[in-house]
Amino acid sequence: MDSDVTVTDKDRQMAARCMACPVCAHARKTQRGLAYWFVTKIESQFCPYCKAYEKVHGRKAHEPLPADSEEEAPAPGQEG
Repeated sequence: MDSDVTVTDKDRQMAARCMACPVCAHARKTQRGLAYWFVTKIESQFCPYCKAYEKVHGRKAHEPLPADSEEEAPAPGQEG
């Protein structure tokens, strides 16, 4: 991430919306299909939440989460 980029609380809130988005979450998880295509085509052009996600996390909204990431861990009672 660029050192001159300032991440605000609003950016974090908007990035959280992207994390909660079922389309973006599916694209991150599967890396294929209609949701993946949709997110890769619209994210940087139209969606302010995807833009905020990229600014906060330093990667595109469709890119898979790092293996050690707990950002999208299932909620308690929602495993498996």
